[in-house]
Amino acid sequence: MHISNLSVSIATQPILHGIDLELAPGSVHAIMGPNGSGKSTLAYALAGHPTYSLDEGAITIDGTDITNLRPDKRAQAGLFLAFQYPVAIPGVKVNTFLKEALFATTGKHMPIPEFNELLLNTMNQLQIDPAFAYRDLNDGFSGGEKKRLELLQMLILNPKIAVLDEIDSGLDIDALKIVAHGLELARAQNPQLRILLITHYQRILKYITPDFVHVLHDGRLVDSGDATLAHQLELKGYDGYRKTS
Repeated sequence: MHISNLSVSIATQPILHGIDLELAPGSVHAIMGPNGSGKSTLAYALAGHPTYSLDEGAITIDGTDITNLRPDKRAQAGLFLAFQYPVAIPGVKVNTFLKEALFATTGKHMPIPEFNELLLNTMNQLQIDPAFAYRDLNDGFSGGEKKRLELLQMLILNPKIAVLDEIDSGLDIDALKIVAHGLELARAQNPQLRILLITHYQRILKYITPDFVHVLHDGRLVDSGDATLAHQLELKGYDGYRKTS
């Protein structure tokens, strides 16, 4: 995935300024930054949320330009977004949603017995009770259950690029370990998977080591490094970037 000179605004208010990123197959990139730095804006802009205007730049996946594509077309091209705050949809069962999402992204109908086997096996890997499949989508779910469902979607859909918007937020240590385990499963399932992990804190990076850490501040990427950069941020915070942003 190649992100080139990406500038994004909301209602004419500039948020992101000239973002450049290259995600090689199999790589894990962590985006870190304080509140209001533009991290979630980057996630939603990549997914094609209509509220976010792409003023400049381009986004490509394996040579396919997705800059002006609808969100569903971006998903078909291999992009997956795990939401920080997943939306509840009463009346839509988890298993129905996942089966339809799989068809929408691949264009192929999977026989129900085959899909059910895939779903149950994947749920077992994530330590999810089988009854979960028959609940209404995110309706009455705890924070940890919502994040597990995002991981379940990722494993079922098997995307090329997974953009994870603060998938660690609000989780206790046990739930955090399950999220990390889900990411390990996804990478084992698809070694070419590219992960863009957006987070405030270093704690999830104790369980999944990024190849690159990038600091986003005031809508600009102001620093990049290896996993040690996350440790430095944990110790020093983001104040040192104020003058450079």
